[in-house]
Amino acid sequence: MVRERVKAISQRFLNVRKGRARYTQIHERVREGAAIDGMHICQLIAAMIIASIGLNLDSTEAVIGAMLICPLMGTVVAIAYSVATANLSFLREAISKLIFQFIVCLITSTLYFLVSPLGITTSELTTNSTATVWDAVIAITGGFAGALGTSRKSEPSVLLAGVAVATSLMPPLCATGFGIASGDFRLALAAAYEFVINVAFIAIGAEIVFLILRIPPMREKDGKVTLTLDDMEAAEKSSGLLRTVLVIASLVIAVPSLAISARHIEKSQSAQSGTVEKKDAYETQMTSEELKILNPNVTSYRVGVENEYNSETSHVEQRTVAIVGSKSNLSDSDRQSAEQLIRLHVENVDRVEFVLDEKSGT
Repeated sequence: MVRERVKAISQRFLNVRKGRARYTQIHERVREGAAIDGMHICQLIAAMIIASIGLNLDSTEAVIGAMLICPLMGTVVAIAYSVATANLSFLREAISKLIFQFIVCLITSTLYFLVSPLGITTSELTTNSTATVWDAVIAITGGFAGALGTSRKSEPSVLLAGVAVATSLMPPLCATGFGIASGDFRLALAAAYEFVINVAFIAIGAEIVFLILRIPPMREKDGKVTLTLDDMEAAEKSSGLLRTVLVIASLVIAVPSLAISARHIEKSQSAQSGTVEKKDAYETQMTSEELKILNPNVTSYRVGVENEYNSETSHVEQRTVAIVGSKSNLSDSDRQSAEQLIRLHVENVDRVEFVLDEKSGT
């Protein structure tokens, strides 16, 4: 009884076949999404420039805006669709289009970063050049949602725009261009690898939907889309082989991301376990009390890490900074004594700053 009820609920709420568009309409949408023409190329270049500026300025808003107009998702869905329908000619066409798009994006981003005066490695660039298992999970889920939107009777534009943002196909290409332009080929390869990971698992996610929908072999004859049910059995065998190749290749590609994810987990655990130790290493409370004994004008003391641009290396580096607040300006000798005391507690401090504490009422 319970089993039947669960089955009935799942069929009612988790039935992706309900509301499906016609097979011919799905085919036309996939074909249109993978089309490449003058408008498509201009849209791709514009999106790449916006995304590159966003990564260069560490602007998440600009990157999201670029991904909303990025047409890369359609080509990846077309690859999954051609595998599901065993359409080898469409598969070759979709792969060649994706390679062409990859080249256009790479040239655009590389040229931008070559002329950009800001040659710094921002956090956005670093994030989009580090592939982890979570990227694969997001990609496969995004691919599923993207193919689901393509298969609906209603227009899928809103859903596909959201999927484009989630799967992040464009930012890794921008990061690859930055790596080439700056001569950091390690970063370029890492970012290109993240792009490949996203493509592979988006295709798998989309493939799952097309399999659930049981998309039959679709062929184009004389400019019209037709169902070819006669060779259904042969098409299913070919599709099964292509799916096997796709899954195996994706799993092999994902192996390095497992090692990267393991390092991330290790760093996260180390950071969590070391938080108390780090605060204790700074001995902030003890130092604050001693500074106030040394000079009653001292009202506050804190230590933190700041990001600072190094013009010599063209990279953003972390600096440990100690800040001493006081009621009035301290003399040079008082500042020297305070700095000596601070360095006894924090050996690796890079800079000590003295400020007037506004809370003191002065």
